Amino acid sequence: MSTPTGARRPQLRVVSGALDAPAEWSWFCGHCAARSPGDEAPAPIARVCKTCGLGLLLEAPADAIPNSSDAFLVIDSALLVQAMSRRAESLLAVTEELAVHRPLTELLVPADAEAGNRGGLAGAVANAIARGGDAVASAFVRPWNTFGVRMRARIAPCGPPRAALLVLDGQGNTLRAVNS
Repeated sequence: MSTPTGARRPQLRVVSGALDAPAEWSWFCGHCAARSPGDEAPAPIARVCKTCGLGLLLEAPADAIPNSSDAFLVIDSALLVQAMSRRAESLLAVTEELAVHRPLTELLVPADAEAGNRGGLAGAVANAIARGGDAVASAFVRPWNTFGVRMRARIAPCGPPRAALLVLDGQGNTLRAVNS
């Protein structure tokens, strides 16, 4: 195509916006949440946490990484629990040994299951794993056997291998049975 004489075609130029800024990723322990020494990537053969000796070092967006007092779980692409923090063990009343390789829904379910958004939790976890990236989603959840409790779960990608980090927020109060 030719342009008429004297007419100029608009020029396109590449601009960078706020969305283009790469997110910071950091390494943390999948059991005690300790940061990697020097916040550096561990050697592939040295990914066991030096602080607790139990967890595997995982990488996640820096703003999603839990601290040592947070309850969190690591969920794989089959929606099975692969790791959990000490605080999550206490909050959900199950040991990590009994929770690993169990479906996420045996521990947590959407808080508003009757509202019709049944795929919300599973969908958010599956999206975090499939998309990767640095987006942090959230969903409201409750322990599978407890009613009247709502906790916000921050859901972010982590790995390797690809998984989802599910951090339970707002659990300052411990769960208690209510006698009628």
